[in-house]
Amino acid sequence: MNQVLEQFRQRVLDAGVQGTPLQLRGGGTKDWYGQAPRGALLDTRAYTGIIDYDPTELVITARCGTPLAEIEAALDQKNQMLAFEPPYYGDGATLGGVVASGLSGPRRAAAGAVRDFMLGAVLMDGHGEVLHFGGQVMKNVAGYDVSRLLAGSLGTLGLLLEMSVKVLPKPYAETTRQLAMSHAQAIEQLNAWGGQPLPISASAWCDGQLMVRLSGARAAVAAAEIRIGGDVVGDPDSLWRDLREQGNTFFADEHNALWRLSVPSVTPPVDLPGAQLIEWGGAQRWLQTSAPAAAIRAAASKAGGHATLYGGDDKSVGVFHPLAPAVAAIHRRLKTSFDPAGIFNPGRLYSEL
Repeated sequence: MNQVLEQFRQRVLDAGVQGTPLQLRGGGTKDWYGQAPRGALLDTRAYTGIIDYDPTELVITARCGTPLAEIEAALDQKNQMLAFEPPYYGDGATLGGVVASGLSGPRRAAAGAVRDFMLGAVLMDGHGEVLHFGGQVMKNVAGYDVSRLLAGSLGTLGLLLEMSVKVLPKPYAETTRQLAMSHAQAIEQLNAWGGQPLPISASAWCDGQLMVRLSGARAAVAAAEIRIGGDVVGDPDSLWRDLREQGNTFFADEHNALWRLSVPSVTPPVDLPGAQLIEWGGAQRWLQTSAPAAAIRAAASKAGGHATLYGGDDKSVGVFHPLAPAVAAIHRRLKTSFDPAGIFNPGRLYSEL
């Protein structure tokens, strides 16, 4: 792998001298996410392999090009998992892409986001230097945690080479219940349950049906089933997989743009035209709509949240919610520190980065 690493370093140094951008990419399954990729392709898949996996320590360390399927297969053998349920969005997804995109699945509200499981990372910066951040155990994570900062950065800060990620045991028992209720009732009920000691690991509402997944000890799951009621969902794995991978019929609308609104869970139904799907206990609202971007972002801001464009042809409105001036200044300073020549995935997050 040293030869591959040296090839990466030479590509970075040449790009810095020539001032030509590099498009960092693994399997390319998330090319659609964020602003349009640009620059000469630097394929990370040659830098692959699990470096260390200690099930007793609940941590796995692997290189950026390691297939996500390989990671999950290794964890499955020890009855462990990536608790944030990262989406694949197609064959070939890599661990580097998982961290760079920062995307999480249905279990995120209960377990945490990608960044919450980052223990350490190795990064190649714009000078071709290999930098080490964090470690492989929780006690090493202190101060300004750069390894977590890299989660969701879409490769704009540097070439993510290796990462150490916390893993968790799979639950002993798991079941999904389904209840009929309105949009407003679902939000109220989810927040009521959120204040109770219930083992809810995922939730979703769409088309008048609320689905709730219960995970944990068998006795806790059995007791929660009685309290929540409803009907048992026959094929829960397919249900949550389709939501995670956006294979649910809700996401098949080709005539409207798909937006993701991140808002406080108690926010009432968002008053915007189009179909809506709720996840994460009410904190994530998916919206299929023809409404203008300004109206969508105004509604999200009014609720105390933000809006991200996930699907639609017009990315000129900006995929990500505009940053406050002070926050934008921090982003620019970070970009300059790690990537002074501006060669790593320029404009992928925001045009000025």
